[in-house]
Amino acid sequence: MKLLVFVLNREELLEEVMEAFVEAGIPGATILDSEGMGRMLTYEVPLFADFREFMRGNKPYNKTIFSVIKKEEKIKKLEELIEKVCGNLSEPGTGILFTIPVDYAKGLRHEEE
Repeated sequence: MKLLVFVLNREELLEEVMEAFVEAGIPGATILDSEGMGRMLTYEVPLFADFREFMRGNKPYNKTIFSVIKKEEKIKKLEELIEKVCGNLSEPGTGILFTIPVDYAKGLRHEEE
């Protein structure tokens, strides 16, 4: 099992990203409102106020989506679907996708076969 984490930088794409999760056969995920370090430094720490110009055009908030995936082959399919929606994740400002091994989980929704 893997914990899949996706930080979506463009909130307006959330519905399409959730459709990608369903299409990849991932039945459940948790979505959190989040913000990046750049916003925190730019707006909350006076020492970095000049950073605002650098951050212009970047959205200050994003969505962090996480899900425990039992079948690892679904991860590659989801990555492909997410990149269709968001663009190449290697490009800045699109999002961040990563997994972490999970050795125990209880209370998960059963994946569709």
